[in-house]
Amino acid sequence: MSHLGRKAVVAALAASTLMVAGCATETTYRPATGQGFNRTGYSDRRIEPDRYLVSFAGNSVTSRDTVERYLLFRAAELTLQNGYDYFVMANRDTDLQSRTYSTPGVGGGWGYGGFGGYWGPSWRYYGRGFGWRSWDPWFGGGFGGGPWGNDFDIRTIDRYEATAEIVMRKGPIPRDNLRAFNARAVVDSIGPTVVLPK
Repeated sequence: MSHLGRKAVVAALAASTLMVAGCATETTYRPATGQGFNRTGYSDRRIEPDRYLVSFAGNSVTSRDTVERYLLFRAAELTLQNGYDYFVMANRDTDLQSRTYSTPGVGGGWGYGGFGGYWGPSWRYYGRGFGWRSWDPWFGGGFGGGPWGNDFDIRTIDRYEATAEIVMRKGPIPRDNLRAFNARAVVDSIGPTVVLPK
């Protein structure tokens, strides 16, 4: 494949990747699906009859605010489903999880960068006056690019996951407990902002 042909294929792939990324939407409020880093949605685990561990994991375009709102909503919904009036957050945490991916160029090539699509240690950087450039120690200063240079893109994907341990109670909320939430009030106030699957 010629150098220009290779660039055309890479440009077409980049455009299609941007189109797919542009279509990505926030995680809707639903039971969790997927595993590990790809798990999204809510989940809960009963620890004792009135105590649960609740979590909500968003995808890479779900904001921290949305993840935390959906966690509160799930805690309130679960409290009402179990016949309780309010819940107390025993503890709560929101984690930022990141994964870094490398996208190799299309076609052949020698060394690590581009042979059969394997990842190779190469980086793209932006320099004033000449735009985006690849760096590799074998071809043009990189580890592997073969005769066509490197067409690797390295990107980091971030997502948020919020977890809380809640204790459910009946009756009026104690006035001095700032960690106690009226389940009905939470559902009424947050409910209109919750996006359900279509």
